[in-house]
Amino acid sequence: MNLSIKIFIALVLAVIVGLIAGEPALPFINWWIAPIGTIFINLIKMMIVPVVLCSLVVGMTSLGDTTKLGRIGIKTILLYLVTTAIAIVIGFSVAGLAHPGLGLQMTSDAVVKVKEAPSIMQVFVAMIPANPIASMAKADILPTIVFALFVGVGIIQVGGKRSEQLIGFFDACAEVCYKVIAMIMAISPIGVFCLLLPVVAANGPSVLLPLLSVIACMAIGSVIHAVGVYSTLARVWGGHSPLAFFRGMSEAMMIAFTTCSSAGTLPVNMKNTQEKLGVSREVTSFVLPLGATINMDGTSVYMGVCSLFIANVFGIDLSFGQMAMIVLTGTLASIGTAGVPGAGLIMLAMVLQSVGLPLEGLGLVAGIDRILDMFRTCLNITGDAAVACVINETEKKYTKAA
Repeated sequence: MNLSIKIFIALVLAVIVGLIAGEPALPFINWWIAPIGTIFINLIKMMIVPVVLCSLVVGMTSLGDTTKLGRIGIKTILLYLVTTAIAIVIGFSVAGLAHPGLGLQMTSDAVVKVKEAPSIMQVFVAMIPANPIASMAKADILPTIVFALFVGVGIIQVGGKRSEQLIGFFDACAEVCYKVIAMIMAISPIGVFCLLLPVVAANGPSVLLPLLSVIACMAIGSVIHAVGVYSTLARVWGGHSPLAFFRGMSEAMMIAFTTCSSAGTLPVNMKNTQEKLGVSREVTSFVLPLGATINMDGTSVYMGVCSLFIANVFGIDLSFGQMAMIVLTGTLASIGTAGVPGAGLIMLAMVLQSVGLPLEGLGLVAGIDRILDMFRTCLNITGDAAVACVINETEKKYTKAA
């Protein structure tokens, strides 16, 4: 049986068992089942830094020159920013039609304290690791990417036999990482079941129904963005039919849906993108780690939906200017909150402040944030892969010209 089908069956079983068991079974579930899900996440996280470092160094050395790196980098960042802006507009459109939050009332004491997002300059400073080993130990992806880029450029500059030895070493390490990831993926249906079951049992129908309109808007917006934007990218510029693209991404999407971690899904996403979508290692090793830190398409749909939801709860009519400000702020914030834990709520807080919406609304959104995070993480990593397909296809003309 296909692994994607096994993971889907695990998802369905977790929902059914969780709804039947409900909150009374939570002590047993949290004691015996949830830890297995945590073990599965830890196994995936275990491979994040090794696969990013090794594959990125190999990708850099295979590029052969820094001109190619700059060309790929500019195209990647521009595509990420454009799809992020489109995602916010889609979130607005869906929420504008559904009007989530009408009829709900927000109490003023429901305030969530959100860690302040760093400025753009602070992000740039944090990108350069004072101690790369410490950055890798903390699994800080952006500093690890920068360090790997410097190592790759250094190996290219060295040249000769010593360069070949280092390339062979990192290439062998990357292959080992891929084999370990394959072993972890073999037990993924069990891990997915154990991750999702506690969430369903704790957030049964009684908790989810009052806020179902927000969850539905998030789900619909995510599907529209995936089908509309990613299918277009895959078909027109990525060299894949939409069906082939989503079939190739199915495993990574399901892992992202249950783990709610773009970085945690990165090893699986890299494996699927290379093996099932045929994207070169040099492209995936650069585009996907970068996307895991700055590409926030799912979070952007979330910001559009939640902004209108909070405005409706407080009876505030957003003007066109305020909506335009949310699109601009949200797009720029996708870079400014790179690598920050809880980036979704941080970005939403920044957006609310930029247009004068009450931050108290975060309290209600935070209550279902785990559910919303499933959709936005799934969309985030799918966008990373779609951009990787486009970059891979556009780089072929340079390869032919050479």
